[in-house]
Amino acid sequence: MDAGMKVQSSVDPLRYPTLTEHGQRILRFMREHPAAPIYRNKSGNRLMAAEVTELQLFEKKNINAAINCFPDKKPSWLDNFLAHVFTQVPYYRGLGRSSSLRFEDLPTVSRADFASDITRFVPDSVTLDRLIQFSTTGTTGHPLRVPSHPVVAGRYLTFHKRALKRFGIELQYGRGQVGVVLVGYQRRCFTYVSVTPTMDESGLAKINLHPDDWRDPADRVCYLEALAPEIITGDPLSLTELARLSLKTRPRALLSVSMALSEGLRQMLEKRFECPVLDIYSLNEVGPVAVLDPKLQGHVLLQPQLYVEILDPQGKPLQSGERGEITVTGGFNFCLPLLRYRTGDYASLSTDGEEPILIGLAGRPPVRFRTKTGEWINNIEITHALKLLPLAQYGFHQLADGSCVLRLHAMSMHLASCARQALIPLFGNDAISLELLIAQDKIIQYSSDLEQASV
Repeated sequence: MDAGMKVQSSVDPLRYPTLTEHGQRILRFMREHPAAPIYRNKSGNRLMAAEVTELQLFEKKNINAAINCFPDKKPSWLDNFLAHVFTQVPYYRGLGRSSSLRFEDLPTVSRADFASDITRFVPDSVTLDRLIQFSTTGTTGHPLRVPSHPVVAGRYLTFHKRALKRFGIELQYGRGQVGVVLVGYQRRCFTYVSVTPTMDESGLAKINLHPDDWRDPADRVCYLEALAPEIITGDPLSLTELARLSLKTRPRALLSVSMALSEGLRQMLEKRFECPVLDIYSLNEVGPVAVLDPKLQGHVLLQPQLYVEILDPQGKPLQSGERGEITVTGGFNFCLPLLRYRTGDYASLSTDGEEPILIGLAGRPPVRFRTKTGEWINNIEITHALKLLPLAQYGFHQLADGSCVLRLHAMSMHLASCARQALIPLFGNDAISLELLIAQDKIIQYSSDLEQASV
């Protein structure tokens, strides 16, 4: 059989349109290994041959392209993008657009707008036969189904590669190797195996490190050693569990997405696995937005066709260095073009250097807390106080009487005393109580019952 010939097998051809004998072999290896977990789902890249070529060209165009997010100079692609949105997207076509209306005066949208009727934001030009969706719950009370496409899903790799390249890493694994393992740690987790056609059908596995997904919890180490992936991705919870395992294999890098990664945990993971740990700011609606560069003390933007603004509560653009809500336009998901989409996350945008950088990135609106002296401080001060502790996940709440509750995930309870000690200078010895954090996903990290807490 020719090395590149497609194989007829029990594998669903709709999930793997271009699958070869080599791809089938790595799928079988990952699925049938004696220590393999209980794979509860099926997935596939669904990419046609022409789309694989298209993705390779997309990578060449975007892997090194300059990023322009400077307030006084709009990117060259913006006018064509606006013309497309106002003619093809029902929501914006209904609004109409005056030729005299400035970009800064266009209305913003939020997750709540998407959640009320996402179909209004899908362009008419998107055909339904290849449309896929991703469901997300988030932290705002607005569950969301994000429209996507196999090509859109394939584009994520370009921006992960761009982030890795910043740290001197270029992906090498291909045929017969496992390129990426995505690790979760939940009681219920979507798990599957697949291949990446743009990486010569290297293997990809999404596994759940929770013991319930394994015939024997000891199999987790055996299986990961057998796969020996080039890259492991996860979130702070799953990567903390990964660090507890007696793994000898060394990935070339770890990627943390989905949740905030503390500086202490990042340093612990780097020491444990002897490789770079990338903190990637990513959203289901937008994809990978930025990656932390510790030397620059901020998150460097990743998408050349994503224009980032920082807005105040009234939607007014803020100047470089001023803190506000991250708002984005453009993106690589042609099923959901974004126009002044307010992410609900906050930072300032520094444009003083050669490239724009998000400084002080934090999820959800800023919250103020009252200290033991009566002074009001921003939630960033809490982040700074705890940042060197390798906390997997935490929440901080101030009650109406000024007392505070620090909630820690079970994985981090052994650090409870240190965490409390770090906060005593701000709130006093008697004002901080500890609770176990019960959560499966993202949480609202900072909250308060005090009337003056909102910034």
